[in-house]
Amino acid sequence: MEELSADEIRRRRLARLAGGQTSQPTTPLTSPQRENPLGPPIAASAPGPSQSLGLNVHNMTPATSPIGASGVAHRSQSSEGVSSLSSSPSNSLETQSQSLSRSQSMDIDGVSCEKSMSQVDVDSGIENMEVDENDRREKRSLSDKEPSSGSEVSEEQALQLVCKIFRVSWKDRDRDVIFLSSLSAQFKQNPKEVFSDFKDLIGQILMEVLMMSTQTRDENPFASLTATSQPIAAAARSPDRNLMLTTGYNPGTSPMFCGVGSFGASSFSSLGASGGASTWDSYSDHFTIETCKETDMLNYLIECFDRVGIEEKKAPKMCSQPAVSQLLSNIRSQCISHTALVLQGSLTQPRSMQQPSFLVPYMLCRNLPYGFMQELVRTTHQDEEVFKQIFIPILQGLALAAKECSLDSDYFKYPLMALGELCETKFGKTHPVCNLVASLPLWLPKSLSPGSGRELQRLSYLGAFFSFSVFAEDDAKVVEKYFSGPAITLENTRVVSQSLQHYLELGRQELFKILHSILLNGETREAALGYMAAVVNANMKKAQMQTDDRLVSTDGFMLNFLWVLQQLSTKIKLETVDPTYIFHPRCRITLPNDETRVNATMEDVNDWLAELYGDQPPFSEPKFPTECFFLTLHAHHLSILPSCRRYIRRLRAIRELNRTVEDLKNNESQWKDSPLATRHREMLKRCKTQLKKLVRCKACADAGLLDESFLRRCLNFYGLLIQLLLRILDPAYPDITLPLNSDVPKVFAALPEFYVEDVAEFLFFIVQYSPQVLYEPCTQDIVMFLVVMLCNQNYIRNPYLVAKLVEVMFMTNPAVQPRTQKFFEMIENHPLSTKLLVPSLMKFYTDVEHTGATSEFYDKFTIRYHISTIFKSLWQNIAHHGTFMEEFNSGKQFVRYINMLINDTTFLLDESLESLKRIHEVQEEMKNKEQWDQLPRDQQQARQSQLAQDERVSRSYLALATETVDMFHILTKQVQKPFLRPELGPRLAAMLNFNLQQLCGPKCRDLKVENPEKYGFEPKKLLDQLTDIYLQLDCARFAKAIADDQVSAQRSGPFQWGGWVSGHPAGWSASHLCGLTGRPFATTYSSVPGFSPLGIREGDTLQLVAWEVFNT
Repeated sequence: MEELSADEIRRRRLARLAGGQTSQPTTPLTSPQRENPLGPPIAASAPGPSQSLGLNVHNMTPATSPIGASGVAHRSQSSEGVSSLSSSPSNSLETQSQSLSRSQSMDIDGVSCEKSMSQVDVDSGIENMEVDENDRREKRSLSDKEPSSGSEVSEEQALQLVCKIFRVSWKDRDRDVIFLSSLSAQFKQNPKEVFSDFKDLIGQILMEVLMMSTQTRDENPFASLTATSQPIAAAARSPDRNLMLTTGYNPGTSPMFCGVGSFGASSFSSLGASGGASTWDSYSDHFTIETCKETDMLNYLIECFDRVGIEEKKAPKMCSQPAVSQLLSNIRSQCISHTALVLQGSLTQPRSMQQPSFLVPYMLCRNLPYGFMQELVRTTHQDEEVFKQIFIPILQGLALAAKECSLDSDYFKYPLMALGELCETKFGKTHPVCNLVASLPLWLPKSLSPGSGRELQRLSYLGAFFSFSVFAEDDAKVVEKYFSGPAITLENTRVVSQSLQHYLELGRQELFKILHSILLNGETREAALGYMAAVVNANMKKAQMQTDDRLVSTDGFMLNFLWVLQQLSTKIKLETVDPTYIFHPRCRITLPNDETRVNATMEDVNDWLAELYGDQPPFSEPKFPTECFFLTLHAHHLSILPSCRRYIRRLRAIRELNRTVEDLKNNESQWKDSPLATRHREMLKRCKTQLKKLVRCKACADAGLLDESFLRRCLNFYGLLIQLLLRILDPAYPDITLPLNSDVPKVFAALPEFYVEDVAEFLFFIVQYSPQVLYEPCTQDIVMFLVVMLCNQNYIRNPYLVAKLVEVMFMTNPAVQPRTQKFFEMIENHPLSTKLLVPSLMKFYTDVEHTGATSEFYDKFTIRYHISTIFKSLWQNIAHHGTFMEEFNSGKQFVRYINMLINDTTFLLDESLESLKRIHEVQEEMKNKEQWDQLPRDQQQARQSQLAQDERVSRSYLALATETVDMFHILTKQVQKPFLRPELGPRLAAMLNFNLQQLCGPKCRDLKVENPEKYGFEPKKLLDQLTDIYLQLDCARFAKAIADDQVSAQRSGPFQWGGWVSGHPAGWSASHLCGLTGRPFATTYSSVPGFSPLGIREGDTLQLVAWEVFNT
């Protein structure tokens, strides 16, 4: 190395005193905080951004500090390697990765500091000045080590530290410092009277620097500073992809927001690596800050604030000395105070609260030193006007950014994180930002139209933050980005769904922080509860079967709201919840006047409340656990369940469209040459387009709704609700005994019916679409609740509500849903179910004959189908088998049950077979192509329409009929005596004879249809079951009942039953046909007087008819 001249040595000593940093002209000076470990060096004279990432518009940006006050490690929001933000759904910025990358950044910064001290001529500011060159090198190496804790810092060293942090000098001008001419003149005149203390000096330095910035027109005072980090962006590289953070204001009112900071659609990549071209291009697409004096000043103040932490990291023991610690604290405080002046426009031109804040882009960029915003809040919150002037624009800017964000990238969470950090900032027990948020005019705006739910989402301050959604109807960008490919594979959908669910989880956690902070703050708790209640009350219409979506909040908004309330309810203990809150005069929830109650009319409810409260209501003030629990309960009613119903409707629409497309394709040969060919082609095209759209919407809904963790939270909350209901039903819970008291508790009777219905509906949904969720600790309570309700049907007035509980049990049957076998076994093996479940279901089987609804005649068949399927499973259980036998022998419900079973079998088989005959007739007509083509086109369409209707009817009725015949077959195989009672035997015989004649009578060939399995028609099996019933009831009493059935004998006409046997194909004898079946008919039949006209002979079997009719 060349020997330095005496002048050069002197110049460098003076620069060290002033806190300056010198270097070779071709070597760029960097902050002692950092080096550029991953990128190639760029010369200082090279155009473009410097290597380090930071926050500056031109040549100077604030570095970030991993170290806070008093040598304590702080979390940096923008240091090298802080966090890698990726637009890939699987690599989104997580909280864990943030903390990890931040801890890594501290290590990187430490290495960078050591490198910079060895590579760049930088003075620590605490060495003696009068040394020669060799001594200086020795001292520099010593200065890398921390001074001993006992050493005192002189005033000269403190001045050097101040100059270094502020990068100023009043002694010499230099290219990397700001020369303070005014302060220099004062020092020359009278150095001892320049400042009274360091706080005074810091204020003078900052004021002179900032005033130089405002008063200099042609020359930027910060231009002489070497950039220590890369600027955010000078301008947006892809304006069409940016979303502007400012709208609707006069650009002339702000020198900054004339083309301002934007939010783009791609993500950061590796903020702490090199500042290469690719990083620069990617980075500049998201956030841009326009060049103006205010941003220059903010950049300078932020970097000064940050350099305090850098010095604390370099020498924590020295900085922990009281004098130095106080000095650094003063520097931070003064930086924040002057930042407040800049934000108010005190140094440039006054700013109104309607103008955007300069700090919002910094916050969204996550590029502020840790503690900067908290210190700004602390410094300004005691002056209400100043606090509002600074933070109302910030809050408005964050809301605007949140409104414009979408889940098509992970930028949506930055406004949430920024607001969450502000709301969590507290001093004592006060959260200043929470107070300000709750005092905003748009915190809870008054409703102006019938669409109060949608208004609240669009206009309220928090509405913008709660609105992010994955549902296609809420945000089309999600569909376009993730599900717009040519084919949606199952694997792709699964991966994307997991990523979107991860996004939702991150965003909802931030929402919880925001609302939780507002609730924790005593001054805003009432406002928060008022907002939560307003969301519930404004969206009551979402519970309706037909809802105008324009009047209510979106599904995404409501599910986010529900998730937050679920988190608030996790630690609620039922002992603290008042079950009568919904009747409380100060209840925040407004129920509609026509709300259906579990077992009471509105008159009953009003009478009970008058009796309960009287003139002096004995109610106490509602507590938070009670209010939170019921708000969460009603939020479930208005969010998850409407979303489930929409999901099911969409699946039904997809099935219908698929069926329509298949029908059009299969019948193309019939219409391609007809005048309607063009119309059919257009319809086919529309159906395919709509089908593709619905499939993509379903993929989005799968991500938003079929989230296992979310569904488990819902199930656990419903488990909590069930515990509350069971406590009301029997205070001895969990030691409940059945049957319950015949008098229904008035509290339970007066509850809204949907408290019970929602449980059934939600269970029905998860059993179908996510059965793995069902096994949670709360499952035992759910099982108990189902058993208690089914065994005490008098506690519920609406029979359709009981039917829903029956349907839940039906859906969990292993024959229907194999994955819920364990749950069904828990029901059938529950101690409370073994004695009362079977009789209760038998009673309900007969009670649904009359439900009071206009559709009761058809509804009863579906309900009875569910009960029959349940009975078939319970019959296999030993404990329930005994209950069946008791009921058959002495039960009150058995006779009515069998009578209903006979009626249903007769009606369903008759309707099914009649529809099959009509299907056969149309199919035969269509086979004769010449005759079919001669029919007029409108007649052809009418016949095809009738065919489609008959096919639907036959499918439905045959399924129900088969189940009832199965039930008869099972019961008669085990027990015969109950069926031979005088009130049952003749009716059963008549039913069997009638249906046997339908299957094997003179017109039985009319039942032969194409593809019988399409309709669920299995004639061999059906006939086999009917004849088995004859054989299982083999006795003289039943034979006489058959012989006494004159109606069937008259209907047989000239055919006679003997004709079935004698009418077999030539060459086949009755004995041979009997051998095929291997089941001779009972001899007792032929000995019964009057039986011979039926023509059944000893040794014949009725099964031969199945061969004759369906195999010829």
